[in-house]
Amino acid sequence: MKMRTLGNGLEVSALGLGCMSMTAVYGPAPDRIEMIALARAAHERGVTFFDTAEAYGPFTNEEIVGEALAPIRDQVVIATKFGFDIDLETGDR
Repeated sequence: MKMRTLGNGLEVSALGLGCMSMTAVYGPAPDRIEMIALARAAHERGVTFFDTAEAYGPFTNEEIVGEALAPIRDQVVIATKFGFDIDLETGDR
């Protein structure tokens, strides 16, 4: 896998995994176990850059990505977007 340097030396894979579709953003939520396996398989193939956001779920996407990458946390970079005005009662954004 080719690598890229971001900013002042953060090295990531040239290809990253966008994790938005791991939760119910585009339709019914995929199987959690399958999404964890997908993230780990991506890493096995050289992906070290994973993108998520608190709004993808809300919150559940970051939980899945966190669970998937916990065993290899020191080998990956996780990008997230935050600052959404999410209603904690309804999950509305």
